[in-house]
Amino acid sequence: MIWLRKLRLGFHLLRGIFVCATVFPWASTHVRERLIRGWSRKLLAICGITVEVHGLPPGGAPRGAMLVANHISWLDIYVIHSWQPVRFVAKSEIRSWPVIGWLCDKTGTIFIERASKRDAHRVLHHITDVMRQGDLVCVFPEGTTTDGSKVLPFHANLMQAPVSGGLPVQPVGLSYLDAATGQPTLAPAYIDDISLGQCLDAILRSPPITVRLTLGPQLLAQSASRRELAEAAREVVVHLVGGMPEAAGSVAERLHHAAKDDAPTAAAAPS
Repeated sequence: MIWLRKLRLGFHLLRGIFVCATVFPWASTHVRERLIRGWSRKLLAICGITVEVHGLPPGGAPRGAMLVANHISWLDIYVIHSWQPVRFVAKSEIRSWPVIGWLCDKTGTIFIERASKRDAHRVLHHITDVMRQGDLVCVFPEGTTTDGSKVLPFHANLMQAPVSGGLPVQPVGLSYLDAATGQPTLAPAYIDDISLGQCLDAILRSPPITVRLTLGPQLLAQSASRRELAEAAREVVVHLVGGMPEAAGSVAERLHHAAKDDAPTAAAAPS
């Protein structure tokens, strides 16, 4: 019954608020990550959603990188958190949202005033610093949500952080599928004029959903410009969403090969 699941979600949200207020101020990074991962998995379970992770490299989740993904739903945040808690970059308006803004702030979200060039400059430096400290920072470069049938062009502005820091970009493809048929489902899509409540109702009324989270090859900035890096990252995500990991690997090889070709040749030592 949908009202019962909504009630469970409400209690789960209250539990998250309580933990953030009482435990997070004293918890280590490891404990915070464990709590965020567990809370996100429980939220998805209440919504009838399971997550499949593909392409996980040896050694587990990457560190000190920028994660870039296509954006379909407000659920994307919790899908990624259920795999590996990260620090999201979000518009500053979210900070003022009741409850949600407070929770985002307590779980490490980096807020940016998109209309302010000065604030964008500050955030770029901050993102670079936290990635150098080993954090994984996630952005949705499309800048908006889609129904999942396409991947929009990636905005390149925030790509300056990994370029400046010489840090890798980790592309991720997200796909929402009907668990029984394996076909794409539009239930989680948070698009057009749909409200959060309407989107939640569609999710809770739909048959069980499987989310496929696919990690692609890391992209190294090296000599690439932020625009080249954004275009390569989008191409990789397109292939990941389309179920073509080999083609995604070819994009990474092409970018890294181009960087080697552009590297200055060392002068020959005198005889």
